[in-house]
Amino acid sequence: MGDAPRLRILDLLQKGELCVTEIVEAMSEKFSTVSQRLRILRGEGLIARRRDGNHVYYALSDRHVADLILNALDHANELNAAPAQASPEGDD
Repeated sequence: MGDAPRLRILDLLQKGELCVTEIVEAMSEKFSTVSQRLRILRGEGLIARRRDGNHVYYALSDRHVADLILNALDHANELNAAPAQASPEGDD
């Protein structure tokens, strides 16, 4: 989840199951790049896949993953919104 494009894929999957081609289109990246990211996420147990004929669909493994994503995004937004703090050395 420390990689922004992988986090974006997880965020896309929060909305529901998607076919690989839908993910590729949403990411505006090469199929091979998205496939590599999906392989990593699947290997970490964050997503699950199912095959339906020639199509492969991905979804979040469970609700806990969705909660992790929301917490990570909320935390990142808080960090971005926080005012700059003074340095610990006291450069007043």
